[in-house]
Amino acid sequence: MKSGVVFDIREFALHDGPGIRTTVFLKGCPLRCSWCHNPDGWIRDPQIIHGQAGDRLIGKDYTSEELAALLNEQADILRANEGGVTFSGGEPLEQAEFVTEVCDRLDNLHIVFDTSGDGTETALRLVAEKVDLFYYDLKLIDSTAHRHFTGADNAPILSNLRLLSSLGASFVIRVPLVPGVTDTDENLNAIAETVRNLPGLVRVDLLPYNRAAGGKYSNLGLKFCPLYDEQRELRLNAEPFERHRVPVRIAASDMPIRKPVPA
Repeated sequence: MKSGVVFDIREFALHDGPGIRTTVFLKGCPLRCSWCHNPDGWIRDPQIIHGQAGDRLIGKDYTSEELAALLNEQADILRANEGGVTFSGGEPLEQAEFVTEVCDRLDNLHIVFDTSGDGTETALRLVAEKVDLFYYDLKLIDSTAHRHFTGADNAPILSNLRLLSSLGASFVIRVPLVPGVTDTDENLNAIAETVRNLPGLVRVDLLPYNRAAGGKYSNLGLKFCPLYDEQRELRLNAEPFERHRVPVRIAASDMPIRKPVPA
């Protein structure tokens, strides 16, 4: 029986898939995105976080049986509200075997897998057999920019996206909009061109920048050092997707939005 490390379980989540959901956040991630708001999900091992209420341990070991039993306690209410379970992170592909064992023990629940796509082909194939819907992050198409802002190459991510499409999976592309980085016309157009003809694409979600991105760093003994100007206006632009006839949805934002000016 596999075991895994979880750093949070969020009940009654409304934005992590259809209906009301329980979201499981798994520790471990190969990326170091400059805008990451979950640095407690970076390393696989449990760690101490320092807060005003004192120190606490982030990360708990579960067997697949233990976690499935916990999630199944909520199965009736999740199904009644057309929801289910979402596996997020960190990067849940790093614990693919554990996730699949949990899925096998769930009581007829809809499963969303929220991934950056940065993992092995073997891991992706494994979870694809168990998952109803993927949330798949695409941040930057330019490989040099991707390495600069995330610390990793995007070639495996793009390759895994094509693989996922070929496997007949359904997926939502999620684009975190970071001012001056991912929200440029060039990047959004490149994403639209990349995904427009992929079988299985449900839609693209544009996710405005999270103002609380740096909130957890000091409690982990880390310093939040974004490689961009946080105060720059976010440029929200769905036009590249609309032009390529890609279904697109924009999440609510509390930031000033500078919409593109027609040429």
